[in-house]
Amino acid sequence: MDFKTYQKKARETAKYPNLGSNNIYPTLGLVGEAGEVAEKVKKVIRDKKGVFDDESILGIKKELGDVLWYISNLCTELNLDLEDVASLNLEKLKKRSAKNMISGSGDDR
Repeated sequence: MDFKTYQKKARETAKYPNLGSNNIYPTLGLVGEAGEVAEKVKKVIRDKKGVFDDESILGIKKELGDVLWYISNLCTELNLDLEDVASLNLEKLKKRSAKNMISGSGDDR
Protein backbone atom coordinates (compact mmCIF):
# COMPACT_ATOMS: atom_id res chain seq x y z
CA MET A 1 0.00 0.00 0.00
CA ASP A 2 1.26 3.48 -0.80
CA PHE A 3 1.15 6.42 1.59
CA LYS A 4 -1.61 8.27 -0.28
CA THR A 5 -3.92 5.27 -0.04
CA TYR A 6 -3.01 4.71 3.60
CA GLN A 7 -3.68 8.35 4.50
CA LYS A 8 -7.09 8.25 2.84
CA LYS A 9 -8.07 4.98 4.53
CA ALA A 10 -6.75 6.12 7.90
CA ARG A 11 -8.85 9.24 7.67
CA GLU A 12 -11.96 7.16 7.01
CA THR A 13 -11.49 5.62 10.47
CA ALA A 14 -10.79 8.89 12.29
CA LYS A 15 -13.34 9.69 14.98
CA TYR A 16 -12.31 12.41 17.40
CA PRO A 17 -13.55 15.84 18.54
CA ASN A 18 -13.42 18.66 15.98
CA LEU A 19 -12.19 16.39 13.21
CA GLY A 20 -10.75 18.57 10.48
CA SER A 21 -9.66 21.36 12.78
CA ASN A 22 -7.95 19.58 15.65
CA ASN A 23 -4.22 19.02 15.35
CA ILE A 24 -3.83 18.58 19.12
CA TYR A 25 -5.69 15.27 19.33
CA PRO A 26 -3.53 13.36 16.81
CA THR A 27 -0.39 14.97 18.24
CA LEU A 28 -1.20 13.69 21.72
CA GLY A 29 -2.15 10.30 20.31
CA LEU A 30 1.15 10.14 18.44
CA VAL A 31 3.15 10.82 21.59
CA GLY A 32 1.13 8.25 23.54
CA GLU A 33 1.56 5.54 20.93
CA ALA A 34 5.29 6.25 20.56
CA GLY A 35 5.50 5.78 24.32
CA GLU A 36 3.77 2.42 23.97
CA VAL A 37 6.38 1.35 21.39
CA ALA A 38 9.11 2.36 23.83
CA GLU A 39 7.36 0.51 26.66
CA LYS A 40 7.21 -2.72 24.66
CA VAL A 41 10.91 -2.43 23.80
CA LYS A 42 11.71 -1.75 27.47
CA LYS A 43 9.84 -4.87 28.51
CA VAL A 44 11.80 -6.98 26.01
CA ILE A 45 14.99 -5.69 27.63
CA ARG A 46 13.67 -6.25 31.15
CA ASP A 47 11.73 -9.49 30.78
CA LYS A 48 13.30 -11.24 27.80
CA LYS A 49 16.95 -10.26 28.18
CA GLY A 50 16.75 -8.20 25.00
CA VAL A 51 15.55 -11.07 22.83
CA PHE A 52 12.89 -9.89 20.39
CA ASP A 53 10.75 -12.99 19.90
CA ASP A 54 7.85 -13.21 17.44
CA GLU A 55 5.31 -12.17 20.08
CA SER A 56 7.31 -9.07 21.01
CA ILE A 57 7.85 -8.09 17.39
CA LEU A 58 4.14 -8.47 16.62
CA GLY A 59 3.23 -6.27 19.59
CA ILE A 60 5.69 -3.60 18.48
CA LYS A 61 4.42 -3.87 14.92
CA LYS A 62 0.86 -3.18 16.10
CA GLU A 63 1.96 -0.16 18.11
CA LEU A 64 3.97 1.17 15.15
CA GLY A 65 0.78 0.92 13.10
CA ASP A 66 -0.94 3.11 15.68
CA VAL A 67 1.95 5.58 15.45
CA LEU A 68 1.53 5.65 11.67
CA TRP A 69 -2.23 6.22 12.01
CA TYR A 70 -1.69 9.27 14.22
CA ILE A 71 1.07 10.62 11.97
CA SER A 72 -1.23 10.22 9.00
CA ASN A 73 -4.12 12.01 10.68
CA LEU A 74 -1.88 14.80 11.94
CA CYS A 75 -0.71 15.26 8.36
CA THR A 76 -4.31 15.46 7.22
CA GLU A 77 -5.16 18.01 9.92
CA LEU A 78 -2.22 20.14 8.74
CA ASN A 79 -3.12 19.66 5.06
CA LEU A 80 0.08 17.71 4.40
CA ASP A 81 0.48 14.63 2.25
CA LEU A 82 2.07 11.78 4.19
CA GLU A 83 3.90 10.81 1.00
CA ASP A 84 5.41 14.31 0.74
CA VAL A 85 6.49 14.19 4.39
CA ALA A 86 8.21 10.83 3.81
CA SER A 87 9.90 12.08 0.62
CA LEU A 88 11.11 15.27 2.32
CA ASN A 89 12.58 13.20 5.15
CA LEU A 90 14.50 10.98 2.72
CA GLU A 91 15.79 14.03 0.83
CA LYS A 92 17.01 15.57 4.09
CA LEU A 93 18.76 12.36 5.11
CA LYS A 94 20.33 11.94 1.67
CA LYS A 95 21.81 15.46 1.89
CA ARG A 96 23.13 14.77 5.39
CA SER A 97 24.64 11.50 4.26
CA ALA A 98 26.34 13.19 1.31
CA LYS A 99 27.88 15.69 3.74
CA ASN A 100 28.75 12.86 6.16
CA MET A 101 26.53 14.51 8.76
CA ILE A 102 24.02 11.76 9.55
CA SER A 103 25.00 11.74 13.23
CA GLY A 104 24.82 14.80 15.41
CA SER A 105 21.88 17.00 16.30
CA GLY A 106 19.80 19.74 14.76
CA ASP A 107 17.59 19.71 11.70
CA ASP A 108 19.75 22.04 9.60
CA ARG A 109 23.11 20.31 9.55
